[in-house]
Amino acid sequence: MNNYFFFGACVLSALSLPGCKNITNSIGATAHAQTCQFSQVKFDHNFPMGRLDRCEQLSKNTYKLTLIPENEPINNSPWYAFNVSSVSAHTIHIEIHVEGGTNRYLPKMKVDVHNAPTQWQPLPVRHDNKVMKFDLNITDKPTYIAGQEIITNANYDTWLEKVSQNSAAKVMTIGNSVAKRPIKAIVQSNNSKQWVVILGRQHPPEITGALALFPFTDTLLANTEHAQHFRSQYNILVIPNVNPDGVALGNWRHNANGVDLNRDWKTFKQPETQAVHHYLTQLVKQGHKIAYAIDFHSTRKDIFYTMPHNYQVTNPLLTQQWLDKLAHALPDFNVIQKPGNNPDRGVFKQYIADTYRVHAVTYEMGDNTDRDRINVIARTAANTLMSTLLNTEAL
Repeated sequence: MNNYFFFGACVLSALSLPGCKNITNSIGATAHAQTCQFSQVKFDHNFPMGRLDRCEQLSKNTYKLTLIPENEPINNSPWYAFNVSSVSAHTIHIEIHVEGGTNRYLPKMKVDVHNAPTQWQPLPVRHDNKVMKFDLNITDKPTYIAGQEIITNANYDTWLEKVSQNSAAKVMTIGNSVAKRPIKAIVQSNNSKQWVVILGRQHPPEITGALALFPFTDTLLANTEHAQHFRSQYNILVIPNVNPDGVALGNWRHNANGVDLNRDWKTFKQPETQAVHHYLTQLVKQGHKIAYAIDFHSTRKDIFYTMPHNYQVTNPLLTQQWLDKLAHALPDFNVIQKPGNNPDRGVFKQYIADTYRVHAVTYEMGDNTDRDRINVIARTAANTLMSTLLNTEAL
């Protein structure tokens, strides 16, 4: 028999096989073996957002890694995050295969995932049909590889703590996930009864959406004259990480029940969507109004999914006015708008439009958009949205 271990076989059949270590179970999700040990090389994903489903040694220095979704059907967004180390320094060749799909995220490397100043570095890759291949120099110190930068639940907690220290906003828990992880929200309120709602991380690997949400929110909460005036007219609710279980598990798309949360805003069968819906419902019962909503995501290019211009919502030209301002403020940024109406699909923007009769936008950042560029776009988008809403007649 060749010198390889299928720790993915342990995952799928729950058999106790050589090379499979530390099998752990999670609510509603497939169990994952945490390490794959060969004679010279070890692959490990025993850390938050870690994900690697099967590994084989094809030759002396070549390793085949296979990605398997948490359940199916599923959007083709194969996530992976692992570290690899060796008894001695040498170069290995890695192939990443996807079971039932194709690779989406290009590999990035970091020597120490806990060392914040060190940036993730993209790795040169080769594509052979559906297989992604790259070379890696490894040592006895773990090298981390991931499809995108790793932003964990703990990273959100750190950011939320800074928000609470640097602004008048409160951080509170509005509900719990399937696995009883807290769903945390930023609440900035005053005497106004109009609310801007911001949502993020419905889909765990969509990191560029998270990278946009942070500066967008920071701009709304900033100690500038513009932001202060905005907050005197509008309250702000931000739920930055609505799927903490999926994030912790390194899921491709779903929560711990194997459900795409952005298809559950019609039936509300999942505790995560229930928590947000309940909070908004209580606001409305108290006489408040939802004025606008944005849901941050990632896809293959920068795009804004909007409701149709003639959809029956308050101030039907509001989103068009905002995106026109954004385009004018960033003339070198191609603002792509794609209107759509999917009443039976259960997506967040449709839920907002149909329930509260106001605009909602799915704000998508490209998987490979320059990270500094994401920051500039987000801050400009926040400032132009504030200007647009302040120029809009009160509801």
